[in-house]
Amino acid sequence: MADLVDYQKGSVVSRTIVDKKAGTVTLFAFDKGEGLSEHAVPYDVLVYLLDGVAEVKIEGTPFLLKEGEFVVMLARKPHALRAVERFKMVLIMVHA
Repeated sequence: MADLVDYQKGSVVSRTIVDKKAGTVTLFAFDKGEGLSEHAVPYDVLVYLLDGVAEVKIEGTPFLLKEGEFVVMLARKPHALRAVERFKMVLIMVHA
């Protein structure tokens, strides 16, 4: 799965694999230092790291994730991500 999205210097790259009414599956590749600013979504989200190291903040609490680890972000809870090292992740958003 990690081979389906490539790193780009100074960028965040995404590729949607599944986009259905019930939810989405999206692959991301974050270059070192890149991230997503704090935001919230109306659905539960599972993030699984395919490689690298990421800092995930959920309601201001930081979590350090490494390859093979995952975290669940609950609907409407503010969260942010930052690449401590470049990393790839799969994001599963459950709509139903």
